Amino acid sequence: MTGDVLTTAGARTGLYIGGQERFTESTLTVNDPAKPGVIVGEAAAATPQDVTDAVAAAKDAYPAWSALGATERARIMAEAIAGIADDRDADAAILSQENGKIRFEAWVDALVFEIRWNLALMLAEEVDTSKTLPVVPGAIPVSTEVAYQSLGVVTVIVPFNWPIAILGAALPHALLAGNTAIVKPPPSAPLATTRVVQRIAEKLPPGVLNVITGRDENMTGLIQNTDVAKVCFTGSVGGGKRIMELASKTLTRVTLELGGNDAALFLEDAVIDDVHLDRLYAAVYDTTGQICMNAKRVFVHRSRLDEVVAGLSARLEKAVIGYGLDEGTTLGPLHQPAQKAFVEEIIQEAKDAGADVREFGELPGGELAGGNFLRPAIVVDPSLDLRVVTQEQFGPVIPLIPFDTEEEAVRLANDTWGGLCGSVWTADPDAAQRVGSRLECGYVWVNDHGATRLDLRAPFGGVKQSGFGREQGIEGIRAFQDTRSIATIDPEALAAMAH
Repeated sequence: MTGDVLTTAGARTGLYIGGQERFTESTLTVNDPAKPGVIVGEAAAATPQDVTDAVAAAKDAYPAWSALGATERARIMAEAIAGIADDRDADAAILSQENGKIRFEAWVDALVFEIRWNLALMLAEEVDTSKTLPVVPGAIPVSTEVAYQSLGVVTVIVPFNWPIAILGAALPHALLAGNTAIVKPPPSAPLATTRVVQRIAEKLPPGVLNVITGRDENMTGLIQNTDVAKVCFTGSVGGGKRIMELASKTLTRVTLELGGNDAALFLEDAVIDDVHLDRLYAAVYDTTGQICMNAKRVFVHRSRLDEVVAGLSARLEKAVIGYGLDEGTTLGPLHQPAQKAFVEEIIQEAKDAGADVREFGELPGGELAGGNFLRPAIVVDPSLDLRVVTQEQFGPVIPLIPFDTEEEAVRLANDTWGGLCGSVWTADPDAAQRVGSRLECGYVWVNDHGATRLDLRAPFGGVKQSGFGREQGIEGIRAFQDTRSIATIDPEALAAMAH
């Protein structure tokens, strides 16, 4: 069992290296973002030597693990995930407290990890598939088998917002591809993720799966150790640039899944009823706006703007801001005080510029006073140079921007630094395909938007500064492999060419 879940001192987690739990002198204190001064628990804080040990353990386990073949690895991985849901209620309660998100979202966070793990295992038969390039008489006197090989030790770094679910988009694919792995949970919310990963790691051969928590300054060995072949990072654009810079010193490969400034486009014929408005509301305000693929800018045909404003307003009037574990709470706090300050700042900037800013709900008091809570807001028809439009808010505020033509909508949607996801809302399937295929992003929804509707079988990732590389699906497995070509000379074909 992973650490002790204590009712008084909170949760406590260690490191997991080479099949052994390891506790450290130094620890990370995990704060409750809703309750100032309240500690949720503590996690081990690895030293650089602990990191070196984890890389060594993963390296030692690699030859045997990679030699097994994908179907055998899948069998072992299926046994390792079995029973993972038994502790899900406890995992979700801890995640809700350390992250701030409501309990139901925390429960889904852990569920999505299990779903992604099992979907990855369904690809086992494809993992080792090779192809043969035949002899070309008179031109190429060799036949070449092109196969896939694993990379070695990989590091998977996940963020605070959906840490367990996001881990599921990369970790099972890395392991199934034949790599061994080190998982680095987020330092501000490490507890639930560490618990889940350790329970799986205990059922895998020692060293195949390791967990390291700690302060970022001690973590560079997870990227720059020359025995680390690849790092898969999900987080902010700034974080992604730092990872890439670190990785450049050792030519460690990177997959980067960074933020987004996702556009939702409501065309003139969009169906704007309760079903679709509920979907839009979730796409904006789930996890208090702290999801990379949430809608960040909503463009609405001018003739329909009032309907979308009224629909979102009606839902925001019912929002209950409060503690994530409390029954009835629909919006928890933001995770970090700095993020709360940033979102407050961009809302104030919009007000100061004379924008139509509408805020909803009541901030909680009592022991929650001073928590990282914000009233959710909409900003109607703001100037397009305001930061609430140009930057990723990562909070409970959305600009609603009118447009007049489809051409204008596409141009405005693409006029941004990122390109993770987008959505087109229309009653016309042809328009959905036409507009959707012109959006500069990695993933497009039609008449929906957001994490709850992501097809977990499909490759996922961004363009522009939203990152590069893909997770999920066979593409997500290939991201943790490389090709190997073995060419065999054909003497007869060679002889024929000599004449």
